[in-house]
Amino acid sequence: MIATVSKNFFLYLSQNKGLNQAAKKWGLKFGAAQVVAGVTIEHAMQTVKDLNEKGIVCTLDHLGEFVSSREEAIQATEYNVRTLEAIGKTGVNSNLSVKMTQLGLDIDKDFCIKNMCQILDAAKRTNNFVRIDMEDYSHCQVTLDILRELREVYGFDNVGTVIQAYLHRSLDDVKDLKGIPLRLVKGAYKEDPSVAYQDKPVIDKNYMRLIEEHLLSGSYTAIASHDHHIIAKVKDFVKKNNIPNNQFEFQMLYGFRTELQQSLVKEGYKMRVYVPFGDDWFGYFMRRLAERPQNVSFAVKGFFSK
Repeated sequence: MIATVSKNFFLYLSQNKGLNQAAKKWGLKFGAAQVVAGVTIEHAMQTVKDLNEKGIVCTLDHLGEFVSSREEAIQATEYNVRTLEAIGKTGVNSNLSVKMTQLGLDIDKDFCIKNMCQILDAAKRTNNFVRIDMEDYSHCQVTLDILRELREVYGFDNVGTVIQAYLHRSLDDVKDLKGIPLRLVKGAYKEDPSVAYQDKPVIDKNYMRLIEEHLLSGSYTAIASHDHHIIAKVKDFVKKNNIPNNQFEFQMLYGFRTELQQSLVKEGYKMRVYVPFGDDWFGYFMRRLAERPQNVSFAVKGFFSK
């Protein structure tokens, strides 16, 4: 009961626009620096370089979502383009992840697609790949529609997306997205029981079903989980089904389970770390606190260290 209240509380805070705006002026507080790689592109490049030296590849995420003006969305687009250019210039090994609400999706769909095309053009110039993050359920279908349009109408093959295992629809989506690189996650938003599973054992079971479906279809699969039980099951599954290591990768968030990350690298698996950065960190950090009660220790330590 306490865990549920705690989760709902942090999810509520993550959607508070006033607190999100205030946090931009605070700098990284409450332990957020342990899970957010600084506020500038330069900070992000150094973090990726450090991780690369440990055998870990990355995906960078310039934090921000739910923008309310075209000017904000254009600035976010330009910042993402500069991030791709910095990746190319420094030679670090990192992809880019983007949220389409940051690029104006809630303002105008065509405007958002135009911004996505700018980012994907920059990714092509720098020989890189862009992952469209999946947001809350209200943005799920339009995200998949835009992904299709970017790939089939505009001809971008350097773009994929994320599927969340807690949604009832996800198995059908994975089947429909055969051949497209996917990051598979459990899901981190508060969703209604009418569209999402609520119980962890059910979500875990569906998560494995999605992983197996996408791998068996021959599609490149990113398994994004800190759950060592899930990771062990994936290892067994790929061995039993003769799935080569270059068809999948494990992914984890920056600042979490670093010893497990290194262990997977030593075992010869591709390990990618999702590295968020930027001053719009509050919503991301609150969702990390909501996901697991253990994560609250970040906030407690951060609060008392100030």
